[in-house]
Amino acid sequence: MSEKAGVREVTDARVLAMLAHPLRRRLLDVLRVHGPATASVLAERTGQRVGNISHHVKALADVGLVGEAPELAKDRRERWWRLVDRSLRWSGEALADDPAAEAVAQAVHSLTLDRHAGYVRAWFAADDEEREPWRGSSFSMQRWLHLTPDELREVAAEVSALIERWGERELPDDGARREPVLVFAYGVPAQP
Repeated sequence: MSEKAGVREVTDARVLAMLAHPLRRRLLDVLRVHGPATASVLAERTGQRVGNISHHVKALADVGLVGEAPELAKDRRERWWRLVDRSLRWSGEALADDPAAEAVAQAVHSLTLDRHAGYVRAWFAADDEEREPWRGSSFSMQRWLHLTPDELREVAAEVSALIERWGERELPDDGARREPVLVFAYGVPAQP
């Protein structure tokens, strides 16, 4: 993990397998968006039973994706959980010497893309009342570029820095209501 950036480079197939589980992935997202929470709060936010959430949170803790936040507990029975790393990164190429791990990484990439596409589909299927305040601000874009691998890495770094700047900024105390917004980008070699 890069301590400076708070980004964990995932190279363990067990950790990747956790990312392939839809509820566990959702729990990580809830913690990322809303911050530390108890199993009860996580259950409420996901519509799951507390026992089910506790089981999955413990599995995430076993591979170091979440950790306890005891300083938030009101008493010894209350257990709070938080993300261990601000962000995760993985690639099948980095795991090429282990075919099983590489396959898990590719499956996680595919499932991630399906999740992202699902969020976008849900947004476009939302009713007009829900979408009204966001008209003109949600976006979709694509552009074909001619790049070398090094240039694509440079584009990725610039896009990452832009999203990072917005994600880490201190929120203004201006009374404006801010909602979670998913921003994602892909840059992959392809043919039209």
